[in-house]
Amino acid sequence: MKRRSLPVAAAFAATTALLLTACGGEDDNTKGNDKIAGADTSGTITSASPSASASDSIERPAITLPDDVEDVFENWKAADATQDTVLADAARAQTAINDAILKGKSETPGLTFYYKGKALTTSVQWVEKWLDAGITYTGTTRYYSPKVQMFDSKSAGVSFCADETKAYNKDRKTSEVDKTPADDDSYVLYNTRLEKNQRGVWQTSDGTSVRGSKTCIQ
Repeated sequence: MKRRSLPVAAAFAATTALLLTACGGEDDNTKGNDKIAGADTSGTITSASPSASASDSIERPAITLPDDVEDVFENWKAADATQDTVLADAARAQTAINDAILKGKSETPGLTFYYKGKALTTSVQWVEKWLDAGITYTGTTRYYSPKVQMFDSKSAGVSFCADETKAYNKDRKTSEVDKTPADDDSYVLYNTRLEKNQRGVWQTSDGTSVRGSKTCIQ
């Protein structure tokens, strides 16, 4: 989603656009860096892509996006069952923060369920920035090229790209949609760390994002 003409809080690197970015925010010094957050760089990153709708026995909060918004997780399925579970919760976390922005609430069951620690704090702050700006969004975001690395049985890293060329800011009061043409900044590289809690949920605990990353521009 292109986010334009709004400065962000100190928790996120300075930018001229409001972006769907949490988990530590953007870091201009890491532009083009596609290393998974918290990873040992000597390890092997395995390509993966689990389904965001993967089922299990965990009682999860219901998250339903409005009809004019869609999250598309492309090739989000892993051959390895554990990696598949990690990626599924990474996808759910992304949809959870989108849901909070769309609902206009900085505290939702989805945020506290799929985020913890630093990532939860920055996610809540980010939703509040949307509320302060008086905007929401509409359209489709495509998430693709997921990669997962298991650090141990209870921690993992996930990186993936987002294509926001078909999603747009929308004024909360007037519903006016900003369809400024897309550019390289419409592509975002996310690097996140996830930790498994006692319920078996892989919660996003930290991460970064890089807007305009050459890794994601297609």
